[in-house]
Amino acid sequence: MSRQLVITDHFVIASGNSERQVRALASEVERRLHTLGVKPARREGEREARWVVLDYVDFVVHLFHNEARDYYELERLWSDGDEVAFEDDYFEPDDDSAAAQAT
Repeated sequence: MSRQLVITDHFVIASGNSERQVRALASEVERRLHTLGVKPARREGEREARWVVLDYVDFVVHLFHNEARDYYELERLWSDGDEVAFEDDYFEPDDDSAAAQAT
């Protein structure tokens, strides 16, 4: 895949240490985007939670278990793409998230 394919505008790639964390990441991504009125066109991999794909058409979220991320090396496959800086202050924590962090 040395040439870029026009299948989406952006990939978001993240990982967790366990299947439980990967499921939690997927749930939180969906919950946060749902509040903005954005729903995935397709979801895959939630049952096994080794590699969850949330396809939002304009962007695709790839959530990996750390071992699966190391194995598939998705970043290497798309290494000729441009990296976009992530703004981590885009979302303000909601009351539930803030309460969970305080405990």
